[in-house]
Amino acid sequence: MERLDGNAIGGVLAEIFGTEMTVAVGVCGSCGTTGQMAEMHVYVRAPGIVARCPGCESVLVKIVQSERRTWLDFSGLRTMQIDATPPPAAGR
Repeated sequence: MERLDGNAIGGVLAEIFGTEMTVAVGVCGSCGTTGQMAEMHVYVRAPGIVARCPGCESVLVKIVQSERRTWLDFSGLRTMQIDATPPPAAGR
């Protein structure tokens, strides 16, 4: 299965959370690795999306979408820090 980085799910996360999420910082619940969501190892060719820790390969995030629903599982993350300051608009 092809491994991508966390940028591959940036659009999905922005749609769900309404903000840029690839720069959000997560802490792995298994090994304590800290890093931006963009650094996760992402697999999208499954019934859902699976994101794993780049340090220990534990599952951090699972996302499954249907036409009417989205299921989120962030149970592999100890914490996730989202910056409250929106990124500057393009061209400024």
